Amino acid sequence: MNITTTQKGDPDPSISFRYRWLAWASFIGMFLVLIAGAIVTKTGSGRGCGDDWPLCNGKFIPAYTLESIIEYSHRMVTGIVGLIILATFIYTWRYLRQYREAVGYAGGTLFFTVVQAFMGAAAVIWPQRPAVMAIHFGISLLAVASSMLLVVWTYRMKKTKEDAVPIRFPKAVYLLAWGIWIYCYGVVYLGAYIRHTHSDAGCMGWPLCNGQVIPTLSGASGIVFLHRVAAAVLLILIVCLYLLIRRHDSGEQALSLNHVAGLALLFVMAQVFSGAWLTLTMNNADIYIFTSLLHNVLATLLFSALTDISIRSWKFRAR
Repeated sequence: MNITTTQKGDPDPSISFRYRWLAWASFIGMFLVLIAGAIVTKTGSGRGCGDDWPLCNGKFIPAYTLESIIEYSHRMVTGIVGLIILATFIYTWRYLRQYREAVGYAGGTLFFTVVQAFMGAAAVIWPQRPAVMAIHFGISLLAVASSMLLVVWTYRMKKTKEDAVPIRFPKAVYLLAWGIWIYCYGVVYLGAYIRHTHSDAGCMGWPLCNGQVIPTLSGASGIVFLHRVAAAVLLILIVCLYLLIRRHDSGEQALSLNHVAGLALLFVMAQVFSGAWLTLTMNNADIYIFTSLLHNVLATLLFSALTDISIRSWKFRAR
């Protein structure tokens, strides 16, 4: 740990280069866990190890079938990343306990990772309904967002000085931000529900659904159409949030929310277009897996950016 004497207003020396790397390892690891889980779902490998956990079909080293390798690799990655996250939390609790944000982010990552692992084990031993399985992706999303917030926090603390006074945001900003955050979680949940119910082909074509402006609002087409409408509303809401933040934040300060809001707007636009690409590549299995993973990555980045906006707009609210 690189502890040196610093002047008043300098960052805490406990937030060392090594700690930032540990935070990065937690974030990248959680991201890989989320992607690996999406691959398991997309390839239908969830039962690749039968109903055994933590063993795979009763063996420590499973048979070399594609499904078992994908499922077991996901378990191994989750286990390794779990140890990294535990180490990050222990370090944070021991050396940075005075920073509630850091403890909250590291603790949140650990908590959601444990919940995700237990849900994954339960899904193997006791097959779950699609509505429950979709929550599994949502929990992973919260774990990734928490780990990302810890990384961002370490860099903001590195740059923070006493004269870096943040802008104070009115009530409308943090209320809208939190409302959009909750709404975005619901939109992502719908997307995960589509995957677990195998409703991907419910709407062929884009922007029309099966050649109709409003298709049959039942079954697979109804689920996919609802997800599309919800995503369009999310785009409009984030545009409104971005414009509202710009009214109060010029983006000139180091602690600016304007830049993060701009990233959220960029991510949601990319998410909409990736959804269109996902639909158009549905008949090509190889490309479809790639576009599906891209869709998941963009959803994760968007949700993480909205989480940061929500927390900081509340933290810097006008009193």
